[in-house]
Amino acid sequence: MSDRETPYDYIIVGAGSAGCALAYRLSREASRRVLLLEAGGKDSLPMIHIPLGFAFLMKNPKVNWCYETEPEPNMHNRKMSWPRGKVLGGTSCINGMVYIRGQREDYDHWAQLGNEGWSYDQVLPYFKRSEHKAEGPSKFHGYGGPLWVEEVPIQEKLELADLFVQAAVQTGMPYNEDFNGPCQEGAGDFQLNIRNGRRQSTARTYLKLCQQRPNLTIATGALAERILLENGRAVGVEYRQSAKKGASQLNRAFAQGEVILCGGVINSPQLLELSGIGQRERLESLGIPIAQELPGVGENLQDHLTVNVQQGLHGVHTFYEETRPLSMLKNLFKYLFSGRGLLAHPASQVGAFFRTSEKQDTPDAQIHFAPAASEADSKGNLKTRPGTTATVCHLRPESRGNVHIRSANPAIAPAIRANYLDTDNDRKAIVAALRRVRTIFAAPALNNYRGDEILPGANTDTDEEILSYVRAQAESVYHPVGTCKMGADDMAVVDHRLRVHGLHGLRIADASIMPTVVSGNTNAPTIMIAEKCADMVLQDAGVRVHFPESSTHSAPLKKTMKRKQTATAAVE
Repeated sequence: MSDRETPYDYIIVGAGSAGCALAYRLSREASRRVLLLEAGGKDSLPMIHIPLGFAFLMKNPKVNWCYETEPEPNMHNRKMSWPRGKVLGGTSCINGMVYIRGQREDYDHWAQLGNEGWSYDQVLPYFKRSEHKAEGPSKFHGYGGPLWVEEVPIQEKLELADLFVQAAVQTGMPYNEDFNGPCQEGAGDFQLNIRNGRRQSTARTYLKLCQQRPNLTIATGALAERILLENGRAVGVEYRQSAKKGASQLNRAFAQGEVILCGGVINSPQLLELSGIGQRERLESLGIPIAQELPGVGENLQDHLTVNVQQGLHGVHTFYEETRPLSMLKNLFKYLFSGRGLLAHPASQVGAFFRTSEKQDTPDAQIHFAPAASEADSKGNLKTRPGTTATVCHLRPESRGNVHIRSANPAIAPAIRANYLDTDNDRKAIVAALRRVRTIFAAPALNNYRGDEILPGANTDTDEEILSYVRAQAESVYHPVGTCKMGADDMAVVDHRLRVHGLHGLRIADASIMPTVVSGNTNAPTIMIAEKCADMVLQDAGVRVHFPESSTHSAPLKKTMKRKQTATAAVE
């Protein structure tokens, strides 16, 4: 089936964190016809919208690609789990809902690499435009944007979360009231993409605002198999769309403007390679004719490796008490009737950013703290126990991996090689980061509650023992980036305006374009990339872009200010 006679202006491949934001911005131009393709289905699974439901979605193939790496040589040849969203909203439907942008220096470094327009001061307006900060606008935060961002509600804050922040401050960390403000370093509360106890994915925010627009077509169950190229220009996409009773149909859609890939760090390079864009020898060995030789496609893969430190506790409330049968029943009713309680919790309420050595100019490690600990039973199932977990990751790894197709069949997952801990610096940093977590758990704030260390345990003490524990137990914290990097060097895939080198009418707007991984969670930066891409696409099409926008929503502001006053009164 073909739509050559009535082409779209823009075809967006992937309705994830970036794709939904891009569809919202581009379809605001009523004269532009936009097609949004998503390999997954609608975000109708109830667990998507319950914040703590993410724990049940990590291996659910209904909404998750369920990728895993090849055996990792520096991790005891373990295959590492890499969940990626396969649903409207993408990974923003299965992530931990922690809103972190990274450091000023991350973006200034991108600009120093030759990427004009990507310094912190130049991307901050796009972060602000995307954001609806529930507590109101500020120098660093926007108000009136599609994406809901809020502080941890006071009534949902656990005592143990505050104790952890106190303990971190006692070790010499500064208290930080806004990780997305002027400085990232310190310990404090995370900002969250949760509203009234419901996850705020890009499907529920951006896409919900535009899905009824007559110039936007959304196709689910649509797996893109090939970019259609003519005379060095992307003119459309070939995709297979699932139908009833397991059947599928091969379709073609054409774009008179641009094709924009938003498939993410795995699917975007996969689609390029399936279309003959990438490394000549690799593609020709798979029988794929080369259309554009770009040796950087699939290379430059970076990810944050995280490792758990579990501390036994007593005399303070943890998830162990909340998950007892009667308490769990109470939590279920509390959530159903008020959107509060255990089920409304994100992956982490509080955390910290710190430097693993004095040589670091800015924080290079991050802690996600959770008031929960677990142990395996005789059958290997994890059971909660009294205690808490601080999982710590090294933010700026030197190790690089790659993602490449292993077949010309689009249904076969690419081979992922993260290559964790490939440098001495990465190994030293993760050991130092784990030691710092132990220092926090030994601080006076926890003296009345401290039990034995659960993991890695008191017998794991030397650097060699700690590193061995990391190799055996560390996991991805799900922040992969970089496989279609932005730049002007020989390994760059897109230029500073996100146009694929050597081709016309083809851009990429997702985490794969990051030349280096940001210092923190990657969802907010991915949305920013889409926001910035939308303006560049429209500018290149001759559309006058009005930015920054002056949109306000007075009703939500009044409601927010009332809640803020109530919270302040409660503290006083």
